[in-house]
Amino acid sequence: MSCKFLLHAFKSSVKPVVLYFLLLGSINNLAAQTTAPKSSMYEQASEVSGLIIQYGQDVNAIRDFYSPYTAINGYENQSVQTSPEERKRLVEIGNDYLEKLKQTDFDSMSIYGKVDYTLLKKQIMFNLGELKVDEDDYNKISAYIPFAEDIYQLEKKRRRGISVNGQDVALQLNNVLKSLNNSKASFTALSSIDMPLARKGKAAVLGLRSRLKSFYDFYINYDPDFTWWVPKPYLKLDSALNTYATLIMSKGKINTTQKPDSSGIKGVPVGHDELMRELKAEMIPYTPEELIKLANKEFAFCDKEMLKASQEMGFGDDWHKALEKVKNTYVPAGKQPELILKLYNDALTFIKAHDLITIPPLAEETWGMTMMTPEQQLVNPFFLGGSEIIISYPTNTMNEADKLMSMRGNNPYFSRGTVQHELLPGHNLQYFMNSRYKSYRNMFYTPFWIEGWSLYWELLLYDQGFAKTPEERVGMLFWRMHRCARIIFSLNYHLGNWTPQQCIDFLVERVGHERANAEGEVRRSFKGDYSPLYQVAYLTGGLQLMSLKRELVDGGKMSYKQFHDAIIKENTMPIEMVRATLTNQALTRDFTTQWKFYDFGK
Repeated sequence: MSCKFLLHAFKSSVKPVVLYFLLLGSINNLAAQTTAPKSSMYEQASEVSGLIIQYGQDVNAIRDFYSPYTAINGYENQSVQTSPEERKRLVEIGNDYLEKLKQTDFDSMSIYGKVDYTLLKKQIMFNLGELKVDEDDYNKISAYIPFAEDIYQLEKKRRRGISVNGQDVALQLNNVLKSLNNSKASFTALSSIDMPLARKGKAAVLGLRSRLKSFYDFYINYDPDFTWWVPKPYLKLDSALNTYATLIMSKGKINTTQKPDSSGIKGVPVGHDELMRELKAEMIPYTPEELIKLANKEFAFCDKEMLKASQEMGFGDDWHKALEKVKNTYVPAGKQPELILKLYNDALTFIKAHDLITIPPLAEETWGMTMMTPEQQLVNPFFLGGSEIIISYPTNTMNEADKLMSMRGNNPYFSRGTVQHELLPGHNLQYFMNSRYKSYRNMFYTPFWIEGWSLYWELLLYDQGFAKTPEERVGMLFWRMHRCARIIFSLNYHLGNWTPQQCIDFLVERVGHERANAEGEVRRSFKGDYSPLYQVAYLTGGLQLMSLKRELVDGGKMSYKQFHDAIIKENTMPIEMVRATLTNQALTRDFTTQWKFYDFGK
């Protein structure tokens, strides 16, 4: 399961959708500051929320200004390589806001302001780190694009509509084409290139192509002299750039630290140091090895529970047979949507009966439902959620084996365990509430909160007795085992220990996945769209919230409803900062992660 509504919107440090959220946040903050009583002063704002909004808007302004003007017909702005000029301005803005943070009176702030201060500082530092990595990678591939600055200069003229000489531009484009052809010959002579640099090179070349198109589209047909001279040399250069980008990612040249296998899945293990850097940014105070240990301990719990259910079903210790029976309960083609609606109603009725959380009536009214395409099912074999639930089930164009695997993998007992993960109170409620409460914090997106919150509800409902029959327990335990497996296979892959094929086999043999579904799961994990920690975040974030629940709810300090209502209104951020808010934790300007939320025991 994945939070689709946020996954695609938040790929960069300040994302396009944030523009909407920040504007909404500005309005909400103003209303809160002028009309809210003192007791609810910090429901929508804090002493630092204004700086967060301003930083986000400033970054968006820079990215918008220095990006190509158009993004149509296959030229996508979001994939455009950051230019040196843009990168320089982003670094300057980041350092400027770090100075502004230093000028604030941290000690006099509320806990909400201190949390926002910590989050903004952490985000800026992470963004600056990413820009440094981007600059280092760009410098490594700059030798293969010596013509880049010529295109950047043309685009710079477009931004202010500077008059150009058509004949001179045609000559410039011809010279760029000659330089590109020389670069192409040099690159062809290379025996190999590391995959990360190849990806960066391809992105840089396609970015230059998009910037050239932006320049061309501005003047063509409007400037008669330009329109007379430029079209032919432009079309030749445009085609050459596209060919060069393809050449850079030629399969025969790509080096990767991934061990060779037969899966056909290609990715780049990031290594121990990068995992540690990202864990620090996510405020997770454990090593990859410790997280694998955590997952194995949770797996042991699942094994015991699965054996109990298997024995109740009459299969003894062979829980795979119990799982097989559950898989074969699938509904006929065309009947999955009405099953999802029934399961949704079952879960929401249970949650309301136990008074676990406030569900706004409009959130219940307005969630949507769509069907997933066969192409999407190759990388997302199960349903997704957000503003709508996206249902994965066979279509008439799929072959018979794939149809059966899709139906078995989305059987009623598997789906029963996760409908609330995707809808209410999971991703759909997050989508609903994030646009209404502290929307400026969408900048601090983290899968440990996004996926952790939805996974937490699976853990909580299991503990609350939502699964009443052994078949229902098998369905919920399957997903719990799956989340354990995600930590184990993704970290072992990124540590260089496992191949994609080993990851697939592990999901099939250890969890009981259909093979095609396991292949889809591994393919999407390593194709490059996900953070290397994304699959780790589900169970880890859920366990963080379970630990906080034990501290505050089981400890008698809050009711379930108070606990859940407070969390969902704080918006997305590392769970340790959720804890700081709810416990009024003493924070310092230089706060670093320290919350050991998991008991490894013996």
